[in-house]
Amino acid sequence: MNKNILGLEKADSKESVEKLNGLLANFQIYYQNLRGLHWNIKGKNFFDLHVKFEELYTDSQVKIDEIAERILTLQGKPLHTFTDYIANSSVPVGKDISKDVEAVELVVTSLSELLKIERDILDLSDKSDDEGTNAMMSDLISEQEKTIWMLNSWLGK
Repeated sequence: MNKNILGLEKADSKESVEKLNGLLANFQIYYQNLRGLHWNIKGKNFFDLHVKFEELYTDSQVKIDEIAERILTLQGKPLHTFTDYIANSSVPVGKDISKDVEAVELVVTSLSELLKIERDILDLSDKSDDEGTNAMMSDLISEQEKTIWMLNSWLGK
């Protein structure tokens, strides 16, 4: 039998799990960046950005759990070590960032990288009739596109 318990092709689900694990790793780096930005932000925009970064990292925690649970639903195993996250991520690591513009630019860059990964997964899930993964990616993409627009507006772009 070439189909899994969900009725999806096993090979397609295996590929989806690999790509979702890549997304999970990148979300974990993004999440940790947001924590660091929240803790270290300084300057006149401190109060607004401190709250915004907390909102974003809290939201990311939920998304990380949803991605890991989707991997499990597809009968895969989610990555769960920092070694794996670093080895499987392309989101830049932000270190010692305390300036407002630099911090917001890191978030925009990170979200843009996440969008590339999500669009790749969306394409795969569409071709393999994986509606659960497809719906998840669509939701992530539309929300992150709006966040990028808002943060770019804050940057004056």
